[in-house]
Amino acid sequence: MKRVSKSAAGRLTAMTAILALLSACGGGGSSGSIGGGGGGGTGAAPTPTPSGTCALRARQDWVAAQMNEWYLFPETLPANLNPASYSTVEAYLDALTAGARAQNKDRFFTYLTSIAEENAYYNSGSSAGFGFRLALDGSNRLVITESFEGAPALNAGVDRGAEIVSIGTTTSNLRTVSSILSSEGTAGLNNALGTPAVGLTRVFQVRDAAGTRNVTLAMADFTLTPVSARYGAKVIDDAGRKVGYINLRTFINTAETPLRNAFANFKAQGITDVIIDVRYNGGGLISIADLVNNLLGADRTTSTVANYVTFRPSKASNNETVYFAPQPQSIAPTRIAFIGTGGSASASELVMNTFIPYLGNRAALVGTNTYGKPVGQIAIDRAACDDRLRVIAFALENSAHQGAYYNGLAAFMGATCQANDDISRQLGDPQEQSTRRALDFLAGRSCTPISASAAAGSPGLSPQAAGAQLGKPMELVSPDRPTTPQREVPGLY
Repeated sequence: MKRVSKSAAGRLTAMTAILALLSACGGGGSSGSIGGGGGGGTGAAPTPTPSGTCALRARQDWVAAQMNEWYLFPETLPANLNPASYSTVEAYLDALTAGARAQNKDRFFTYLTSIAEENAYYNSGSSAGFGFRLALDGSNRLVITESFEGAPALNAGVDRGAEIVSIGTTTSNLRTVSSILSSEGTAGLNNALGTPAVGLTRVFQVRDAAGTRNVTLAMADFTLTPVSARYGAKVIDDAGRKVGYINLRTFINTAETPLRNAFANFKAQGITDVIIDVRYNGGGLISIADLVNNLLGADRTTSTVANYVTFRPSKASNNETVYFAPQPQSIAPTRIAFIGTGGSASASELVMNTFIPYLGNRAALVGTNTYGKPVGQIAIDRAACDDRLRVIAFALENSAHQGAYYNGLAAFMGATCQANDDISRQLGDPQEQSTRRALDFLAGRSCTPISASAAAGSPGLSPQAAGAQLGKPMELVSPDRPTTPQREVPGLY
């Protein structure tokens, strides 16, 4: 999750040369920054210079200094690691975090990204791509789990449930997905899809209810809508019972208005049973996670603890207790069903964990186990190089001091219901299997608990790849070095 900690930011005013804002992140980075690059900025970052300040060794030394000062797990940092052995800053950073990764604590949560790219995403959802979310099912078929409004794929009539059979740059060099996977694995699949860039064109042989056809798509800039206008917020009539349904794709700033509007509608209709669908949500801004908590907290007070933010002992002055702040649109849910998968991480998990002490077995995880990220990052900027270091700097706990869910939240929840991700139906369809199980839970009907063996991803796995470890049919696809949108929206291309 990512969230600006206002009190922490205030305490750090004198340290702006190091850090302008603190933020926590959900699956990726944060909206805040350190060092004048400032989260929330919309201007382009300065062009990095190849020598001096932005030379490889200078950047590596800068990363090491920030890690030594802020990293939540300083005891895991190697005592002697020669930067000269690594040809990129990213490779050096991966080596610095290898000890924590081996302990299942930092599975590539600490990373280097672009200030300009991250600001563009968190402020508006700006992204370049085909505009679909991809997964491999249990039979290694490449399927589309979601298509985004205003993007090339949906504009061409390619939506959830379609299978991509072949990929090529032209119709004459189409290669089947099965042959790519058999010869090159998922790395070959990513190569075939291409690195996100406006104008990059691919030909896809697509199979769906309309038949099999070739579709040519060119990557384009599009604005990812965090709450879909098609199915993202609605009221489901379940045999006469009204249930509020929210599908939140990502925790970014533009989610605020649709979330408030949805809950205002729920409140007007007297709804107290809610489904929060974050099955593919890799996280995002903590401020939006706080908003979701508050919209579900009409029966909480401003003296009721929502969660705790805890830094390493040397940075304990930045610790924070977060309290509920009920909003005009808030409701007081009787029961909540959270739909999650191995792609649900960070901010998604924070919201679920917040309500465990208050709802107990009246809050359920439906689907499969979540990824397991009970920690958050701060953002440290080096604007001259367009470098933003997202470093794990604090742990997250609920009001009962429950945290450390590195193996996912299933074992912590008061109730769980196993369910498949049914891509034959649209998200939010009452007959879609995960949505159906959520409705069953809310109605008090029985369900099969998520198996204890369905643990979260092993050390080194990304949230996107954790699905294979969970024994679930879908494994969201992701490149080894995802962009900011791909970190927060697992499976995005």
